[in-house]
Amino acid sequence: MKPFLKMFSATAVSAAAVLVAGCASPPDRYFTLATPAAPAAPVVAVPAAGTPMFIELAPVAMAERLARPQMLVRKAPASGGASAEVELLEQHRWASSFENEMRDALASGIAARLGAVDLTKGGRQPAQPAWRIAVQLQNFDAVENSRVDAAVSWTVRRSDGERSATCQWTGSEPVGSGIDALAQGAQRVTAKAAEAISRHVGTMARATAPGTAAVASCG
Repeated sequence: MKPFLKMFSATAVSAAAVLVAGCASPPDRYFTLATPAAPAAPVVAVPAAGTPMFIELAPVAMAERLARPQMLVRKAPASGGASAEVELLEQHRWASSFENEMRDALASGIAARLGAVDLTKGGRQPAQPAWRIAVQLQNFDAVENSRVDAAVSWTVRRSDGERSATCQWTGSEPVGSGIDALAQGAQRVTAKAAEAISRHVGTMARATAPGTAAVASCG
């Protein structure tokens, strides 16, 4: 091949490579609801016992629009008021489907705060009664460059059927600009929901302790 043809060929290949690189889509980004660090010690008081406390969290019930790996973000209104427009971010995803992320984050957060054993991750349930928790995510609204709102309700009952109760919690976390800030706000509001549930379970555990006559409240 003549020298000028070699140069032309090399130049064409380089131009094609640049063109392909320019047309390539940016890589997908993945986020998690799990907090970076769990409490080093239980932060919710429960009765001392010779055996560990056990919890079991059912799959979290939520609206179908939320049960997906893609992040669902409400567009910030141009001027005041509230926007009805939402955007499904194909390249910004949760590490797993959102309902699984929520269940894992709540289960680990509740277990850490109570110093309990999380049976959600599997394993045979021991003879000692476990606290079974069923959570419904009533609202989860991530508003870009603004805030993350959440509302949850839950039912707690002992596996031996001795006691059950239902409570609810709402919260909001302000966020800065960008998807990273939105994901971090989602982490914080989920952690606060886990704290509210763990306090309720702790209250119920104290109410069922021998020699007590406490009434189980929402914490």
